[in-house]
Amino acid sequence: MENGDDPSIDIELIRKIGMGDFSAFETFYSRHIGLVFSTAFRVLNNRNDAEEVAQEVMFMVWEKSPMFDPLRGKPMSWALTMTRNKAIDRLRSVQRRFRLQDEVERESDPEDFVQAHGPGDELDAIEKGRTVRSAVMMLAREQREVIEMAYFGGLTQQEIAERLQEPIGTIKARIRRGMLRLKKICGPDPGG
Repeated sequence: MENGDDPSIDIELIRKIGMGDFSAFETFYSRHIGLVFSTAFRVLNNRNDAEEVAQEVMFMVWEKSPMFDPLRGKPMSWALTMTRNKAIDRLRSVQRRFRLQDEVERESDPEDFVQAHGPGDELDAIEKGRTVRSAVMMLAREQREVIEMAYFGGLTQQEIAERLQEPIGTIKARIRRGMLRLKKICGPDPGG
């Protein structure tokens, strides 16, 4: 068995990392960063995104190592599961941003705008945008924060939960309540 494949070494390293031993972290990092990166790259097919995910995962190893339970699996399996999850979250977020960007580009194509809209429609769109922005500002801070992160920041609900260190159910509830409140504030859309 090659030294890098021995789970007992990794278990000991994770135990030490959990106690704040930075040299143990450096050893774990150098032993496994290549596999963590390649796993992220297989999901994302983008070097920069894979590097970011690999760094995030290694940071999570540092942070979460006190909670690692060797009875539930090998340290490397744990790290690779976190890698796959982070990479999939990143992929979904990137795809959502591309879809949003495509929608914005389609809606802002000048030729389509001239053909599909009359002279007063541009003013209507600007006014609707102002109404929505002011309505968002009227939301409770917690609702405004998650809606801005989701719809303007392009984050997944899971990413928001991790950033705010809140349960995913709490984030979903805040978004739902915020959207219902926005609907009440803005009223029904007479044109749609």
